Amino acid sequence: MEINIKDYTYELPVERIATHPFQNRDQSKLLVYKGGQISHTTFATIPEQLPQNSILFFNDTKVIPARLFFQKETGAQIELFLLNPIAPSPLLQLAMEATGSSSWKCAIGNLKRWSAGGVLSRVAANIELRAVLKDREEGIVHFEWTPKDISFAEVVRSIGVTPLPPYIKREATTADRERYQTIYSHHEGAVAAPTAGLHFTEKVLADIKSRGIQTDFLTLHVSAGTFQPVKADNAVDHDMHAEQIIISIETSIIY
Repeated sequence: MEINIKDYTYELPVERIATHPFQNRDQSKLLVYKGGQISHTTFATIPEQLPQNSILFFNDTKVIPARLFFQKETGAQIELFLLNPIAPSPLLQLAMEATGSSSWKCAIGNLKRWSAGGVLSRVAANIELRAVLKDREEGIVHFEWTPKDISFAEVVRSIGVTPLPPYIKREATTADRERYQTIYSHHEGAVAAPTAGLHFTEKVLADIKSRGIQTDFLTLHVSAGTFQPVKADNAVDHDMHAEQIIISIETSIIY
């Protein structure tokens, strides 16, 4: 099988890329293809586009501030991008609940300035976080922090930076912590937002339910692989990433 990536390659002018969200999420543009016809409207009309008796599933993953920056005494800055937890558990939910210490596979910026076994440290919001490079080639980093009784989720909330997509050419702001989330985000673990859900508002959800459309939730923690460009000429040869998904027993039985 061959899927020629050139058939899907196009130019996207920088001025056409929204670098900040609309104040009202549901006013973003919506393209509708129906009966062979294309029309343009806003996302607020999505309830009208959905067939009756539909079931709509929402991904309630929550983006974590997965970029951690450390400053060495030499002045060099090291960035650690959290990818996958290693210990005490490879399961994201348990890893975020870990207290005292944990180990993660990371993408490491400026790795050449950080030798194996080297310790990085920073303090913010009365939390001291230390990072030790355990495996240079695999990017395995061991974290320890004090106070030891707080969770790793609390650590990254205090110290981390929201990882915006690479095509958004600006620094993350405090506002991005809320705006780069769906309004129903709940379970922490994603390093990127499930972007198809960013435009839903409480009113849109209410309109959907008023039309008799059922809704339910599952959790798919979007990983950093979503940022990885396709470099293979044949898209089938692209090395896909893995992501953790959680579906409740009740949901799997009912549907």
